[in-house]
Amino acid sequence: MRKVTFGGASSLDNYFARKDHAVDWLMWSDEAASMMTDYWKTIDTVLMGRKTYEVGLKISKSKSNPYAGIKSYVFSRTLQPGKEAGVEIVQKDAAAFVRKLKGQEGKDICVMGGGDFAKTLFEAKLIDEIGFNIHPVLLGSGIPVFYEMKHQIDLELLSCKAFKNGCVAVTYRVKQ
Repeated sequence: MRKVTFGGASSLDNYFARKDHAVDWLMWSDEAASMMTDYWKTIDTVLMGRKTYEVGLKISKSKSNPYAGIKSYVFSRTLQPGKEAGVEIVQKDAAAFVRKLKGQEGKDICVMGGGDFAKTLFEAKLIDEIGFNIHPVLLGSGIPVFYEMKHQIDLELLSCKAFKNGCVAVTYRVKQ
């Protein structure tokens, strides 16, 4: 069974980005780059909601898939279903679709950004791990990492690493 991981870079007060989707506060480092290089080798699929997809296109300046070379699915009620320049648009029940993906052969699966989309997968008990590079900044407001859920999610710490620039990378296993 493939593992599904949710995560990304966040502020200490749990925001992915400012309200205008700006991520100018991110403190990229060689340590983070090394960690991400290792992580990208473990996955072959990226899942994201429409908003994350659209922001990814702007940041990457790509006209198709912000995660080129990786099978990417965009879950949206407004984009037309089917294949769109390097990604597959999915309007089906996200939980059922991801449950089927988990059972297929392949490397692990990454849920990229999108706390609102991740909420659906958490509530369906489909996310196995959470990994964040937490930045030492309080944004005060922005795009939240987590949205209100129907039930508590219990976690077990797998790793915690402090970077020289003050960021902290944490990985948790979701207790099922």
